[in-house]
Amino acid sequence: MNEDIVKGEWKQLAGRIKAKWGRLTDDEIQQSEGNNEYLVGKLQERYGLAREQVEENLRDIGYP
Repeated sequence: MNEDIVKGEWKQLAGRIKAKWGRLTDDEIQQSEGNNEYLVGKLQERYGLAREQVEENLRDIGYP
């Protein structure tokens, strides 16, 4: 993953993440900025998904 791309497009990505996974708090989304491991872990924790499912869903919304 290219962290520069994530940081440059973070506001758009954060909006897509919030729309798809509304159980995440704004603080959790903000903390995950550019930190793939944190975001994947939080999504696994909240939704009970496998890591591969989370990563596939993130790619579907344009998260590198």
